Amino acid sequence: WWNNMHFQHHSKPNVIDKDPDTRIEPVFVLGDKIPKRAAEKNAKYGKSLPYDLQYLYFFIAAPLLFPVYFQFMTIRHAIKRKKWMDLAWLTLYYVKFFALMPLKLGFLGALKFHFFLRVFEGTWFVVVTQSNHVVMDVSDDDTKLGWFRMQLKATCNIDQSYFNDWFTGHLNFQIEHHLFPMMPRHNLYKIQPDVLELCRKYNIEYLSKPMGRAFLDILTSLEKSGRMWRETYEELMNASNTIKSNT
Repeated sequence: WWNNMHFQHHSKPNVIDKDPDTRIEPVFVLGDKIPKRAAEKNAKYGKSLPYDLQYLYFFIAAPLLFPVYFQFMTIRHAIKRKKWMDLAWLTLYYVKFFALMPLKLGFLGALKFHFFLRVFEGTWFVVVTQSNHVVMDVSDDDTKLGWFRMQLKATCNIDQSYFNDWFTGHLNFQIEHHLFPMMPRHNLYKIQPDVLELCRKYNIEYLSKPMGRAFLDILTSLEKSGRMWRETYEELMNASNTIKSNT
């Protein structure tokens, strides 16, 4: 499941309906076009989350990504695709974990420990990966730009430092990671000068930010998209109510 989703993401980053990471309207709306599309659907059918508050409930949703969503989707994918060996290995992991950990921590302690690990893992994963993409352009057209320009338009880096390299697992070089996805991450810095030179040659923006700014921009971007959803939704509802009152 993860490989299938991630391969699509690398091929068409931030392209609506082609990058699975943009298909998250049940919880979040991203960019400028998805909020309007979601507002039209919500105004017609009702039932939606208050997307204008998504920058706040991000702090709840992000930690639950791994312990809830990833586990569910992995099991669902294995059953749906009849990957019984994958399901067997996944089951074996949980059997081993909850057979051994309770010997030291007790069953409740093992359950808490497992949940804590997944929450920590999910929070780190979301913050590190989404600072590279959520804040960038989200488009519904992948025909206007070549592959190289499309990757640069949808991706940004976090500035290099010893701490940033360690904390992000070298995914602060996200641009290079997208251009050379098979390259070991600890070697990505070696190709950066060549990428920068290519960007200068063809006048392509190469964006890199301090880590704090990159993390803050996630919330800023979510707030902007949520506000756009609210404005569009209220405009559509007001127009609908006006039509009803005149008929």
